[in-house]
Amino acid sequence: QVQLVESGGGLVQAGGSLRLSCAASGRTFSTFSDYAMGWFRQAPGKEREIVATVNWSGGKTYLADSVKGRFTISRDNAKNTVYLQMNSLKPEDTAVYYCAATYAYRTLSGPIVPGTGVDYWGQGTQVTVSS
Repeated sequence: QVQLVESGGGLVQAGGSLRLSCAASGRTFSTFSDYAMGWFRQAPGKEREIVATVNWSGGKTYLADSVKGRFTISRDNAKNTVYLQMNSLKPEDTAVYYCAATYAYRTLSGPIVPGTGVDYWGQGTQVTVSS
């Protein structure tokens, strides 16, 4: 089993920044670079949606239109960690943010995109943006 542990969420004013981290581990965890990684979010009353994803090497990314130009995703395979840098935050970014991992062979070595299944989820971290 793979454990994904998110951190870095919190309360921030509109226009501010937060950096989320997700550390991967587990008894059956093999190699971090075997996985494409990503961030999803779910606001109250809404479905979970994709935010930003990165392929196994960090060389390819996918960003939802709503966060392009504001959010950046990156990964450090030596630290088994993926990051989400969120700038110019808006109240509509308020949600629980989930880390996700999908085996790289399922994404054909690309990033997770809408419609791609997720193999492992983190427990989520709350991000609240006040106006």
